[in-house]
Amino acid sequence: MKLPARMKALVFEGPGRPLQLREVEVPRPGPAQALLRVSFCGVCRTDLHIVDGELAGPRPGLILGHEITGTVMETGGQAGALMPGQRVGVPWLGGTCGQCRFCRTGQENLCDHPQFTGYTLDGGYAEYAVADHRYCFPLPEECADVGAAPLLCAGLIGYRSYRMAGPDVGKLGLYGFGAAAHIIAQVAVHEGRQVFAFTRPGDQAAQSFARRLGAVWAGDSTAPPPEPLDAAIIFAPVGSLLPAALRAVRKGGTVVCGGIHMSDIPSFPYSILWEERVVRSVANLTRRDGEELLKIAPTIPVASEVTVFPLAEANLALDRLRGGRLEGAAVLEVRG
Repeated sequence: MKLPARMKALVFEGPGRPLQLREVEVPRPGPAQALLRVSFCGVCRTDLHIVDGELAGPRPGLILGHEITGTVMETGGQAGALMPGQRVGVPWLGGTCGQCRFCRTGQENLCDHPQFTGYTLDGGYAEYAVADHRYCFPLPEECADVGAAPLLCAGLIGYRSYRMAGPDVGKLGLYGFGAAAHIIAQVAVHEGRQVFAFTRPGDQAAQSFARRLGAVWAGDSTAPPPEPLDAAIIFAPVGSLLPAALRAVRKGGTVVCGGIHMSDIPSFPYSILWEERVVRSVANLTRRDGEELLKIAPTIPVASEVTVFPLAEANLALDRLRGGRLEGAAVLEVRG
């Protein structure tokens, strides 16, 4: 297939400004990269943090999007086993140095010199994208491109957060029932855990959605659960939820902060942290996380609830995400 010289892409022009649909040059893969024809790209809250100026440093001209599914079109000479025609997914962590102490000890998610898809690297709000072959995950046959897209960040960060909550969790609280929570709720229910879903106050639709996915209780994030939790994961970027979650977990319980950005955490009394409660954050993902989730997702099976938007309507998708007017995840259709 002859590749075009130019492609459509949504381009970032500065914080607080809508993305602009432009024609730009199709990128060429470097020696260790693959060129992908993008099928779908998920719309993540991190994209919203970039557009709204809550994450520093994105360059003008950046192409956002880090939940990419697509087909390999070309590879560089050092692109490993990737082959043209192969279906792959590309996550948020787009490259690591392989040399720092974290990369050498299996903690590549904490790499000292990371690259991030759709933030420091151009991403998937475009017809074509290039990606480091090490961070292209082959997609299982059972996973359609559209449903796999949210797994590549919402699912992966959710899965890492879920594992960090601990192996002996019977009662799990999920604060913010959006893209990540609706995926991990399915994993948790499949593994026999009780899920307690916390939503924006009065969000009956999200609470009903959580119950349909197997939550034993769903209510406002300002309300305590009916019984103490073993662990809680906070997906909503709201700092005031941390003290609320600490009050909700039992002695020795764990609260995991699963986002890349959170508003300031208010002061709270030491008594709600005492009794060996643990607070921890989750940063990025490892390739092992991706391999594990993509292996188990078809066996459950995880069903991503998606609202599909055309590529040109990315700003509308971001606006609906900003306003909490989505059930599950938003996905941009680039090439169906």
